[in-house]
Amino acid sequence: MKKLVKVVAAIIENEEDKVLCALRSPKMSIPNRWEFPGGKVEENEDIYTALVREIYEELGCKIETSKNIFNDNIHEYDTFTINLISIKCKITEGTPKASEHSTLVWLKKENLESLKWAPADIPAVNDLVKEK
Repeated sequence: MKKLVKVVAAIIENEEDKVLCALRSPKMSIPNRWEFPGGKVEENEDIYTALVREIYEELGCKIETSKNIFNDNIHEYDTFTINLISIKCKITEGTPKASEHSTLVWLKKENLESLKWAPADIPAVNDLVKEK
């Protein structure tokens, strides 16, 4: 049985109604694909705490999370299975900087489908595009 990895992703929206998209670096698994930033939920950590921690570690900024899960899906990759939980967020302090990712871009929801997304992120992308 493949390992199940629980991951949280931040759908960070700004005041211009744009969403932060992060390009996975060539060194990461699933390289050169776009994703919503975030990371693994550690043992005994709730999803909201994990997301705040991961965004601070990855992007160097502080966020406030919605208390609702925006999208929750399971995707099977070749070597592992991911349970990706996406949550809408707002930045409360700082400016996101790419430290692990190749680049960051802010896109309008209707333009999200122009990027080549990591497969696990696609259901959340589809939900955002429908939301308009």
